[in-house]
Amino acid sequence: MSAPSKLRLPAAERRQAILEAALRVFSQGSYAGATTAQIAREAGVSEPVLYRHFASKKELYFACLDEAWARLKAALAAVIEEVGPELAPLAIAKTGLGLRALRVLPPNLWLSGIVESSEDEEIREHVRAHMREVHDHIADTLRQAQAIGAVPAERDPEAEAWIFLAGGLLVTMGDRLGGLLGHEDFTRVATARYTWLFGKPPPESPPGLWHPSVGTDTTGV
Repeated sequence: MSAPSKLRLPAAERRQAILEAALRVFSQGSYAGATTAQIAREAGVSEPVLYRHFASKKELYFACLDEAWARLKAALAAVIEEVGPELAPLAIAKTGLGLRALRVLPPNLWLSGIVESSEDEEIREHVRAHMREVHDHIADTLRQAQAIGAVPAERDPEAEAWIFLAGGLLVTMGDRLGGLLGHEDFTRVATARYTWLFGKPPPESPPGLWHPSVGTDTTGV
């Protein structure tokens, strides 16, 4: 009697497992250092199976960018729906730091591929367009908060959106360097950003949404 065959996942589930594994590998290392063999092992599949779903490592990397952004955008929309558009700037920070522990933020992937952009035009163009899409969405979110008077009229949503992206990259660099930014650093940066964006200092007894330590977990996201 032959041994029972191993249970095979449906194609869609197998593809998602590969994508999840690639998100972890790319987010924790670099594009150049990651290999399809490593990603396949992480996903529990063979390389030939991986290539049935993604034609190349580059295609898989681009799919990871899209997936990471889709998750961040959905989480941001959920938080804003809960707290209201007047707290959109805090929702942006809360959502990003909340997902930080899961290592699936777009800045993690930007940093992974950014070195390759000097040698690979396709990666350069794709990452640049991706960052612009994220920027434009954040700028629109800030404009909505500004329209209802939550953010002072003199603030520039386009410029502020770039600062949010820069902050995401700073957090990612801090994580990669193992503690570059401590709790005190997060507190000072978050306090400065709150004071500037809202035109007033943060409350002494901050509500749950406003707290620099939100980056340590994913509760509320």
